[in-house]
Amino acid sequence: MASRPRSAFRRWRASRPFWGGLLLTLGGAEVLLTEKVSLKVVMHIGMQGLAGYLLPVVMMLCGLLILFNPAQRLFYSVIGILVTLGTWLTSNLGGFFIGLLLGATGSCLAFGWLPDQEPRRRLLRRHRTPSPTADSPAS
Repeated sequence: MASRPRSAFRRWRASRPFWGGLLLTLGGAEVLLTEKVSLKVVMHIGMQGLAGYLLPVVMMLCGLLILFNPAQRLFYSVIGILVTLGTWLTSNLGGFFIGLLLGATGSCLAFGWLPDQEPRRRLLRRHRTPSPTADSPAS
């Protein structure tokens, strides 16, 4: 009974750049949370105010849009990487580098995802089995 929702989630996850969108969303959340750190830890570099809160929100929005609208993943991932790089100046060095790395990795994964690509397990299994022409002697 529990395997049915799990297999449905696996099918849903395989039809979109799941890890890219998730990492971009988590990176935006991490950068947004570092804006609220106590004043003893915060390093304010660059512009302050609205941009420090707006860019991580746009990161999270791009990550969620990658998950729920994968047809436009290229546009969202380009906007995501630009906004992620912008957090370097506006949001405590990109959330103390952690949010910056998560966002950049997620954007790159989403940009490089191919919807028609065969899953890796099947690809590896297919390449391991020897073909019948490889074993036959050359005449």
